[in-house]
Amino acid sequence: MRILGRDPSDNSVKVYIETDEDIWHLYNVIEEGDLVTASTTRREEKSADKIRAERAEKKRMTLGIRIEKMEFSEDDLRLKLLGTIETGPQDIGQHHTLILEVGDQLSIGKPHWRQTHRDRLERAVSDSKKPRIVFVSLDQDEATIAVLRQYGLKEVVTMRSGRSGKQYAEKPQADNYHREIMDKLLPLMEPGMPLVLLGPGFEKEALSESLKKSGEPLFSRQFVYHTGQTGMAGVNELLKAGMGADVLRESSVGTEIEAVESLMAEIGKNGPATYGDMQIRAAADAGAIEKLLILDSRIREQDLDDLVRAVEAQKGTVLVVSSQHDGGKQLAALGGMGAILRYRMERPRPYIRFLSYSYKDAPAGTIIPA
Repeated sequence: MRILGRDPSDNSVKVYIETDEDIWHLYNVIEEGDLVTASTTRREEKSADKIRAERAEKKRMTLGIRIEKMEFSEDDLRLKLLGTIETGPQDIGQHHTLILEVGDQLSIGKPHWRQTHRDRLERAVSDSKKPRIVFVSLDQDEATIAVLRQYGLKEVVTMRSGRSGKQYAEKPQADNYHREIMDKLLPLMEPGMPLVLLGPGFEKEALSESLKKSGEPLFSRQFVYHTGQTGMAGVNELLKAGMGADVLRESSVGTEIEAVESLMAEIGKNGPATYGDMQIRAAADAGAIEKLLILDSRIREQDLDDLVRAVEAQKGTVLVVSSQHDGGKQLAALGGMGAILRYRMERPRPYIRFLSYSYKDAPAGTIIPA
């Protein structure tokens, strides 16, 4: 993503969508009530005095839409913004849908910019400079190709080797299997993009040699790791175990999953970590938070700027975790927030006041337990 400019007069920021991951970032920045201005197509107004209505052609125009509803499509990586037209050459007050895709420019105007939203835009700018990571998780029978995007892990394709019985020893079968994998990889790879090969056994090493022999420059940056499983389970095993940290630290997802795993480990051994809104607020007030993890859906649904500022004022760090990968799902099970602490704190418990009196003094109609 590129930030093209800021306009203090209407509190807006103009951005350019460079990658499909930018669309996910915008989904976490734009809210209902924002004024989004972008180029779009709409049917031109026609004169109302005609006896028979004619269907007007769509024309390109710039409209400002006051957002009422948003829809993010992970499959085709598009963001739909539905709202009423507030600025533009025609149809003021009518409904319109903006569809944002790679290559679009838009202006986002807000009554108030949260710090978390500003941070998200800056993160989108920096993340767009980092290469994505492509995984091939395989054994002799099956290979799964997956792509690690800025917001999560996506399976691209799973293919079978077609080997059976004595054919395991036949080299042509291996060549065909590896060639098919290469054909699927080529459209996904970009110069300098890391390619991670993983799985049990020795098939990953054999594929690595085949890729090197191909002479294709896109396959020059390879990393090979052993895992106990194949498929998406093998990729998640690699991410959760922290293997390949030298590669994964280049992606925000790798950093997020590693942080969630550290949080879960500390909670599991009753270490310096906590979760739950009341407990996290208490730790923030005490200046005890070293790293605060917040699920992106919590940021969309709730203004947590005061908590973020309190943590950062005490030299703590804040990490917004995507809900689209396994780490995010683990954090969601904790309520969407968790914190790694500088020291262990007792979890505060709700204060319950008990009134004591004898049952004979109880008001009439009181239900007395047997």
